[in-house]
Amino acid sequence: MTFDIQRLSQNNAEVIANEWKYPGVYEFYNMTSDPEDYKEIITPNLRKNNYFQVIKENKLFGFFVVEKASDSDDIVDMGLGIKPELTGKGLGQKFLLEILNYIYKNHSAKIIRLGVASFNHRAKKVYEKVGFRQTKIYEQATNGSVYEFIEMKKEL
Repeated sequence: MTFDIQRLSQNNAEVIANEWKYPGVYEFYNMTSDPEDYKEIITPNLRKNNYFQVIKENKLFGFFVVEKASDSDDIVDMGLGIKPELTGKGLGQKFLLEILNYIYKNHSAKIIRLGVASFNHRAKKVYEKVGFRQTKIYEQATNGSVYEFIEMKKEL
């Protein structure tokens, strides 16, 4: 499986924001569920150069965002998403490893940090398989409420 990583195009940002709809409890991750996330992904000057699209076989497979942490020069914060129809098919680990390799090659950080909703056991399991470890549990306001998240970190 070969992935091609590129800066997120405006067209694909709009596809992700408007067309990607996750089923059931995972609808939490729909961009339209959080006006702030939605605005960031569709607005070029808010996306900056932090968002990337992941292409497989000339089709949009997923995306990720990576930016230097505000609390440490040694940490980059990361978020990611896979096209809804492709989730739950055992593709997450290879996707994540490609992203981690990209970060390793293009950033000088020593630690990658992410947050995952505590109900998302499927994602947490993938993160653990590639070496992320839980570092804390916290609450975050998003999607019109407050949710429990798990912070996870991986040393490079």
